[in-house]
This record gives sequence, C-alpha cells and structure tokens, in this order.
Amino acid sequence: MADKKVLFIAFAIEDETQRNFLKGQSLHPRKPYEFIDMSVKEPYDTEWKARVRTRIKRSDGVVVLVSKNSLKSSGQKWEIQCAKEEGKLIRGIWAYSDDRTNIDGVNTCTWSDKNITDFINKL
Repeated sequence: MADKKVLFIAFAIEDETQRNFLKGQSLHPRKPYEFIDMSVKEPYDTEWKARVRTRIKRSDGVVVLVSKNSLKSSGQKWEIQCAKEEGKLIRGIWAYSDDRTNIDGVNTCTWSDKNITDFINKL
C-alpha cells in the first residue's frame, strides 16, 4: 500500500456533522489517507493560527467542505487562505446535495468517493 496521505479539512463549525461523515470515509480499509482538522468553538487567536498553519504545512492537500455556512466562517476563510499561502492543492466538496455555494478560488465538485479519491491520487 502507498504511503498514507494526510488531508486537512477546512469547514464551518456549523457543518461539523458533515465533517464527521467525511472523516468516517477514511476508516474504510482500502483508503490510504487520514483527515485532520482544527475545529474550535472559541475565538481564533494567534496560537490557533500558528497550530493550523503547522498542520496545513504537514498535510498533502486540503479538502474544503463548502456550504452556505462557509460564506460567514472567518476560521474557514483563514484556513483556505493559509492553504493557498502554503501552496497546497485544494479541493472543494459541496457539503450538502441541495447547496451549491461557491467560494472564490476554490474548485468545488460534488461529494463522491470518486471525486475524493481522484483528488487524493493527484497529491
């Protein structure tokens, strides 16, 4: 099996349930990857930003769960900007089948095993 890929998940805290579903996909035995994130409910301080940047630097790529909640999530916006600054490949995945919100600069597609696997295979 190939080396395990590490993917950072950027998401709005309101979409935590969807994040849990996404993380659950990595438990499948044929999946050589793991998801990490830095979800917090407290304010985004300097220490949090430093820890996020470290985790993004160590990640092979970043998956952004995109929803209407993303538009008002300052933490998620910062994580996306950080990923861009660190030169990480980013893939947006729509968190809900009935929500096609777009985030500028994030290539977003439907949530499917194939789309996620294809992204991981590019890393």
